[in-house]
Amino acid sequence: MAIARKLQPPPVRDDSAVRVWRVVREPFTAQTWRRVAYALLAFPVGVICVPLALVGAPTARWQRGLVRNFLGVPGAQGVPGREPPGSARGLAHAVLAAPLDLVVLAVTVYGWSLVPMNLGWPLRAAGSDYADAWGGPTFAGAWTFHAIVGGLGFLLLMPWLGRVMASVQLRLAAALLS
Repeated sequence: MAIARKLQPPPVRDDSAVRVWRVVREPFTAQTWRRVAYALLAFPVGVICVPLALVGAPTARWQRGLVRNFLGVPGAQGVPGREPPGSARGLAHAVLAAPLDLVVLAVTVYGWSLVPMNLGWPLRAAGSDYADAWGGPTFAGAWTFHAIVGGLGFLLLMPWLGRVMASVQLRLAAALLS
């Protein structure tokens, strides 16, 4: 009996099921929502840091703290050092990262707003002609199409797009704030 157990092949792990579960689970993880919070805060904090850096506030330390707390940069890269008054790192990051942070903010707000907007499509399409709506000509078809493609589609897409955008923001922060 013991020999028969040893001769059996090891159980096969279904990697495709693991990948699918990872995609489906990603919108509900804390790390996804920390990246969303960083995307929403990076631009306004950067704008506030420009005048504060000009008067000598430790804005690089604040921006490193924002990156560390929301994007989870471990240890050495995110630990704020003693920043001399009037340091240019915070100002440089605030100015040079502003265009990227603004694009990330706009994509994040628009992409995540599409999820409830399409799941609740009947609330915004009341009284319209469903024959011209995507998924029409019936109400059920239009709602199903909007819920699946626009609602669930963007629910599954936005965390991965957020990962890409956060990695670009993180590289820029590492280059300018280190």
